[in-house]
Amino acid sequence: MAADVHSKGVTWDTPNGNLAPVERLPNSRSESPTPGLVEGTEPGAGQERAMFVHTQSFEDLTADVELTGSRPSETEEVEEKEEEQQREGEGGGGGGGGADAVDEPRQDVQAIVREKEEDVTSETWRSHKKHVFVLSEAGKPIYTRYGSEEALSTTMGVMMALVSFVEADKNVILSIHADGFRVVFLRKSPLVLVCVSRSGQSDGELWRELHYVYYQILSLLTLPQLQRVFQQRQSFDLRRLLAGSERVTAGLLRLLETDAGLMLNATMSLPLCSTTRNIVCTSLQAASSKNLVFSILLAGNRLVALIRKKEQHLHHTDLHLLSNLAASSSSFRQGEGWTPVCLPKFNASGFFHAHISYLEPSSDLCLMLVSTDREDFFNLSDCKQRFLERLKKRNAYQALKEALHSPTYPVSQVGIPELWHFVYKSKSSGLHPRSSPPYKSSKIKF
Repeated sequence: MAADVHSKGVTWDTPNGNLAPVERLPNSRSESPTPGLVEGTEPGAGQERAMFVHTQSFEDLTADVELTGSRPSETEEVEEKEEEQQREGEGGGGGGGGADAVDEPRQDVQAIVREKEEDVTSETWRSHKKHVFVLSEAGKPIYTRYGSEEALSTTMGVMMALVSFVEADKNVILSIHADGFRVVFLRKSPLVLVCVSRSGQSDGELWRELHYVYYQILSLLTLPQLQRVFQQRQSFDLRRLLAGSERVTAGLLRLLETDAGLMLNATMSLPLCSTTRNIVCTSLQAASSKNLVFSILLAGNRLVALIRKKEQHLHHTDLHLLSNLAASSSSFRQGEGWTPVCLPKFNASGFFHAHISYLEPSSDLCLMLVSTDREDFFNLSDCKQRFLERLKKRNAYQALKEALHSPTYPVSQVGIPELWHFVYKSKSSGLHPRSSPPYKSSKIKF
C-alpha cells in the first residue's frame, strides 16, 4: 500500500479537476516554470579551521542547523565523460521491454566498472580529488565511489572509531584539515557519511554534497525503512537493499561537480519564449489526474515546466533527485517507466510513484508524472498522450525541440565589455540560467 505522502487537511481536488498553479499564467510574458518550487538550504554547520566545535550540550551539536554563507567552489577538473546511471524501477505495464530497453551505453558501464575495481593501494586511487564514503554506525561499509567497499572496510572502521571516540566525550567531530586535505563527517543516524577532498571546496560545500548523497539513499528506501533494518540488526549490510543503485549515486556525485544549481540551491531553466511556455503549462494542467501531485517537464537537467497540486510544494533538492533518476537509465527512452520514489524533503516517510518517459527516444524532453497511487500507471500513460497531443495540436512541440538547440545565455547581453562570466540565481523563483563558459581554450593568455 502506498504510504501517505500528502499533508493532512489539504484539499487535493480542485473545482475543475486540474492541477492548480500559484497564479494564472500571463499572456504577455512567461511566468516562472516553477510554481511551487521552493527555495532552501541544506543542513550543516562548522567552523572553517576547527577540528572540534564545543557548545553547551551534546544535543545542540547533534541537531541540524542551516548552512549559510558557503563560498563558491574552486574550478575542478571535470572527470571523464557524462554517464548514464541505472535504477531498475518497479515494472508496470507498457514499459518498452526487450534488449533495447535495458541496453546501457557500453562505455559508461565500463567507466563505472573501472571506478569500482580500482586498487585502493594504487596511486590512481589516491590521486582522485574527492572520495565519498558511506558506512553504518557499526562501521559496516555501504558505499564508496572509487574502489570496492570490501577493500575499504578497514578504512571505514577507522572512520567510525574516530566518530565514536569523539562522541564518547559528548562532542561531535565535524572535519579534519591536514596536508591540503579536508575530511568532513556527517552523522545521520543510522548512517555516517565521510568526504575526503583536496578540491579546494569549503567544509560547507562538502557537507551539502554529503547531504545530497544521504537524500539519494532516502529516495530509494525512505527513512523509516532505513531505521527499521538497523534497529532489527545493527550489522545489517545495506548494500543488499541498494543493489543496482550505484550508478545513480555516481551520477549524482558527477552532477554535484558540474551543475552550479546544486551549489546555488536552484534549478537550471530552459530558455523559452512566453507563448510556448504558457502552452506547455496549460497543456500539463489539462492532462490532469485525480492522484497526480507533480507534473514535470525536463530538458536534460534543465526545467521546462512544473505544475503541482494546490498547496503542495517541491523542494529543489527533490527536483534534483528526480532529474538524476530520469537520467539513470536509457530504458526510459525506449518506453514508459514506473518506479517508486521517495521525495525526502517533501516527506521522508513514504513513497510516491513516478511515471517517467521521454517524448521521443532521441529527444532530451522527459516527462515525469508523480502520483500517490501505485496502481496509476495506465492512467498516467493516458495523461502523457493527452499532453503530447495537445502540444502538437497547438504547434508548441516543434518550438520546444528547437529550444533544446538554442545557444546558452551569452555574457554579451549584459552589456559590460569587461565581464567574462557570471552566475546568478533568481531568489523569487529559485531558478538560474546556463550561461556561456568563460574560457574555450586553455591557451588563453592574460
